[in-house]
Parts: sequence; structure tokens; C-alpha cells
Amino acid sequence: MNNKLPVGIFDSGIGGLTVVREIVSLLPQENIIYLGDTARVPYGSRGKEVITTFAKELVNFLLDKNVKCLVVACNTISATCLPELQSMVSIPIIGVIHPSAEMIVNTTTTKKVGVIGTKATISSKAYSVAISKLDSNIEIISQACPLFVPLVEEGLADSEISYLLANKYLSTLKGIDTLHLGCTHYPLLEKTIRKVMGDHVAIVDSAKPTAEILKKILTEKKLLNLSGIKGKREFYVTDLSTTVYEIASSFLGENIKRKIKKVNL
Repeated sequence: MNNKLPVGIFDSGIGGLTVVREIVSLLPQENIIYLGDTARVPYGSRGKEVITTFAKELVNFLLDKNVKCLVVACNTISATCLPELQSMVSIPIIGVIHPSAEMIVNTTTTKKVGVIGTKATISSKAYSVAISKLDSNIEIISQACPLFVPLVEEGLADSEISYLLANKYLSTLKGIDTLHLGCTHYPLLEKTIRKVMGDHVAIVDSAKPTAEILKKILTEKKLLNLSGIKGKREFYVTDLSTTVYEIASSFLGENIKRKIKKVNL
């Protein structure tokens, strides 16, 4: 396979751009195609069958773009139907759960951690299983935060309502030393979350460990782009709301208004 082919990255919305940002930082030479299903976000309150159907449509779109590898930059999809997606492709496909679990285990010192995510992610117990396999002595407190994703998608991450919700959701996470943001949208809420949790709690998200495992797999498969040329990036969404450009740019740390295109699946 041509190692200059793009890496396909997808999410239920634009939150997966936090993963893209880390991948671009670690692997600047890689060509990237991103797809966010902004027309149907959030996925977290939907059933497994619907999530799987949507996810397969996202995969097929990216396969048509001739990608060399897929990154599921969505905790909800990774937690509910990753095996089904892996069975339909012949190229490597990476979820965010297991890379994140390893970082959580390596970060906690008191072995008491919190995991927040969508209803679907928390209900799947995917993080509890993955963390316990690595260290059965770790105590895990999980909390669903269903309204965080729509707040981020609407550009309200730093609003008073976000703080009030964070205060309510996170009140159950007492005594932890590490908090995992189990949704790729949540890093945009980190400032608000830290106000509630305090600086003594380490905050972990999925972006860095996912980028690192991508580099490892591309290296092992001899698919790493070694051209030395800055990679090209394409961004697709299924709906262009008035806030998409601004929020997407804040996720990536650069203005990408002219680079985002709307597609129909």
C-alpha cells in the first residue's frame, strides 16, 4: 500500500478534531481526511444498532477516499461497535478506548480515577473493562454527561450553563486523582471542568494516546509517510451550522473556514 495515502479520521461531530490536532502535531507529514457527522450529533443518547449503522456509513465514505488507516475519534463509536467496524475493513482501524486506558493507568497514583462520557460510552462499561484488564486494583467512578456534547457543538463551552452542569455532573467524582475525558468533545470544556475539580486532579483525554498508537501502527505496517512534506488535510461535515467554522477552528488551533466541506452520506 502507498504510504502517502491519507489517514481517515471520523467522529459523530467536530470533537474528533482534538484528535486530529494531536496527530498533526505528532505526524505533520501525514495526509488526513476528517469526517464529522454534524447532522446527526450527538450519538451518545442513541442505541447501539443506530450508532453502528451511522458509523458504517462514515467508514464507507472514508474508504471511498482510499485511506490507508482509520481512526475512530469518537468514544461512543469505539465503545459500542469497534469490532463490527474492524470486521468490515482490511486496513488498520484504531479506537480511542484502549490507548486512553493505558494512559489512565500510567497517570493515577492513588488508583482512584473518574471517567466521564456520553450515556452510550458509560453504559457500555468499555473503559471500566479496559482499565481493569490493565490494573484490577484501580477503582473507577463513571459518570455520564449527556449535555456536554451539544453545549460544545453550540459554542457554549465557556458559558455559565456549562459550569453549572459540570458542577452537577462531577459532584459524584469525589476523591479521585485522575479524570479521563471520555469524549473527544470534552477537551474544549477542560477549563470549566478544572474549575470544578481543582488543579490537584490530573486530566487525561484521548487525543495524545490515540496519536501515539497511530504512529506505532503506521510504523509497524510500514505505512508511515516519510516524504518530509507537510501533509494535506481535508475536512468534511454532514451539516454546516453557523457555529461549525468557529468551533472547528478553536479545536484545531487554526482557521480552517475555507477548508470545511459539506457532504451527504
